Amino acid sequence: MLFENLLGAINEIGNFQTLAFMVIGATAGLISGAIPGFTIAMAVVLTLPFTFGMPPAQGIATMIGVFVGGLSGGLMSGILTGIPGTPSSVATTFDGFPMARTGNPGLALGLGVWASFFGGVISAVLLIAVAPQLARVGLEFQPWDYFSLVFFALTITASLAGQNLVKGLIAGALGLLIATFGEDDINGVSRFDFGIEYLQEGFGFLPVLIGLFAFSRLMTDVRDPKTATMALTDMQEVSIRIEHRRAALTVLKSWGNLLRSSLIGVFTGILPAAGSSISNVLAYDQAKKASKTPEKFGSGFADGIIAPESANNATAGGSLITMMALGIPGDIITAVMLGALLIHDVIPSPSFITEAPVLAYSIFLAFFIANFLVLGLQSGALKLFVLVTRVRMYVLAAIILAYCGIGVFALHNIVSDIWTLFIFGIVGYVLRNLGFPLAPVILGVVLGPIAEKWLSRSLAISTDVSMFFTQPWSLFFVIASVFSLLFTLYQRDRGKKPWTRFYPPALMLSLSLPIIMMGGVVRPVVGAGLIVAALYLLYRTQQDGKAAEN
Repeated sequence: MLFENLLGAINEIGNFQTLAFMVIGATAGLISGAIPGFTIAMAVVLTLPFTFGMPPAQGIATMIGVFVGGLSGGLMSGILTGIPGTPSSVATTFDGFPMARTGNPGLALGLGVWASFFGGVISAVLLIAVAPQLARVGLEFQPWDYFSLVFFALTITASLAGQNLVKGLIAGALGLLIATFGEDDINGVSRFDFGIEYLQEGFGFLPVLIGLFAFSRLMTDVRDPKTATMALTDMQEVSIRIEHRRAALTVLKSWGNLLRSSLIGVFTGILPAAGSSISNVLAYDQAKKASKTPEKFGSGFADGIIAPESANNATAGGSLITMMALGIPGDIITAVMLGALLIHDVIPSPSFITEAPVLAYSIFLAFFIANFLVLGLQSGALKLFVLVTRVRMYVLAAIILAYCGIGVFALHNIVSDIWTLFIFGIVGYVLRNLGFPLAPVILGVVLGPIAEKWLSRSLAISTDVSMFFTQPWSLFFVIASVFSLLFTLYQRDRGKKPWTRFYPPALMLSLSLPIIMMGGVVRPVVGAGLIVAALYLLYRTQQDGKAAEN
């Protein structure tokens, strides 16, 4: 039966016309992802009308090409200019841009491309193998669980703070404050508007993102007349080659980081309303925490590019799992795809894979093929994009600002978004000069509204705050949040103070409780395994302590 379904899917997707539309879609996705302000969601929405006359498999395959291309396209502008093309590439700029600026743009781009490819392939394999099983996890999540997940993601500000924890936390709090301006989405209450119409609308995420990253970066680069007349790097013609072989080998050597980040991406994609804007930062944070050399992150470190890029592409597979197995869109992009299926009288549900196996496997196959198409297209396009680094800064700044302004205005067709870009460009410039990191600000702006939405929904259902600690998944993320905040101290004092030896077993013991509470058959066994492992680590810690005393 599996073989017959797969043959039917190959017949649907493997024809020249469908593959040609997928190539066009992937190209459009790469372009929209690379231009700040032109989001993947916008590209998919614009593609939707063109798919009305297509068969369901062909139409969805075209939009999957746009989806995968957009996720990969954001890395090009992020690495070469320090301006993420999409929110899913924010964390890629943390190490990608420094690596490009120190004369290695070919390696940085190669790492991003191959990490995206491998992350997408891992996600595709999981999509085919365990779609219904993984989707059931997303079905278990309640508002309390979503809030605790986002709160856990917010604790990343401590890791992104660098050497100055206080400034990093202040920057994160500033981001959360920015997210509270305007009307409350749940209750419609206006906040911090001071009677000004402009403030009543609040600040759109993309204008704030582009202002903080793009405008402030360009102001910094062109403030000195000598710097303004220089190129982004001083590379010669021979040094603009994309180092595919070296990059692919580096990604495969860092297989632990690749696999962990891809799994984070898939899991985040499964959760409705989470998406790649969370997964890329979350994967970056976990890679930094797991690294033996966390101090290298932010200076052009390979693992800092591999983690976010493998995670954001893997998120696409997780979103498709939720859409197909439960009929629940994981993000706005899969919501559009769900609409396309409904137009063709195809209704995703838990029985979708068994009732329409050929279409289901066509979607699996299209996602798998899309990763290979994007790899080929991007490899060719990178040679053109890398030439950007040889353009003089004042020319590059003018062109980028023009595109940023067009992209921001096209988002909602309102002039106030351009003012937002300008205002937060000034704010970002001031923060840079005062030594405040911008990454926590962006994290607060992105995650603040999501956290507020799920908190409001939780309290609307029940005002009993103990629900955040009695629901198993919520408790799991609350415990993980506490340990995430403590991890900054752990990394600083690891190997220097005795208490650090108890951190890993304490984490295992704490997480075993909510895992056992989740019920079922497998999860209590996993929880019991964590308890055994924690007890063994405690025993070893005690023995090592005695040996050190002797």
